[in-house]
Amino acid sequence: MTLLAGELGWPAWQTVSVEAWQAQDQACLDEPVAEEAPIALVYNGEPHVVMLATPLDLDDFALGFSLTEGIVVRAQEIESIRVFTRSEGIEVRVRLPARLCHTLKDRERNLTGRTGCGLCGAATLSQAIRKPPPVSSGLQVEATELLAALSELNAHQRLNRLTGAVHAAAWVVPGQGMGSLREDVGRHNALDKLIGVLARHQTAFESGYVLVTSRASFEMVQKCAIMGIGLMAAISAPTGLAIRMARETGLTLIGFARGDRYLIYSHPQRILHHPP
Repeated sequence: MTLLAGELGWPAWQTVSVEAWQAQDQACLDEPVAEEAPIALVYNGEPHVVMLATPLDLDDFALGFSLTEGIVVRAQEIESIRVFTRSEGIEVRVRLPARLCHTLKDRERNLTGRTGCGLCGAATLSQAIRKPPPVSSGLQVEATELLAALSELNAHQRLNRLTGAVHAAAWVVPGQGMGSLREDVGRHNALDKLIGVLARHQTAFESGYVLVTSRASFEMVQKCAIMGIGLMAAISAPTGLAIRMARETGLTLIGFARGDRYLIYSHPQRILHHPP
């Protein structure tokens, strides 16, 4: 798959003509603009939710969403994922064993999810505010390695460098550097895509950590904790609910990770600092 080509004819970006002004100077330019499309997730023929997302890596998105929503526990439980173009959007059909169909009723989300919404469509508070089991990851990260990963993050964001409009979620393993990275107009979609590709490759989630180019909102922490990821670092701020979730589950939460500065909001023992 070509990274920026989009899914089945839906472009990940397009060029539009704009009128550019700087002070009193005017010019006509062709500007790359990120696309978003309605993505319908359909399980065993039943519509579940429609999310607005970047039409890239939708098989990873469906797998990651299924895992973080608790629809499946392991990637191997999904029998197939097929992507179909429709005139009004993209339909992703996920096939599950019949024994798992009851899970869909428990996780029913039949409302539309907006681009910036990670919990849209949850019918009850218990569905939205799920409490994952404690994170048992023994991960430890050298502070210098964390800063190095942050410094190279932008170089891996191909779609954002082109359009300036998408978030990224990246996977980093201590001693190995940055691995997979996924981009999306929705921060939670980017994280689901990353979790999906990691699960597809049978990655040990306790072996690395996640960098995100967004704020650290509650559902982002929740998704990481559900998968047993021990550390998430965000370039922007966390919310109070996200901090409480991180502290309760044992996840190390880092915010304002920019340049050579970051704030550790929970479980700082995973970051190793050596005095000069």
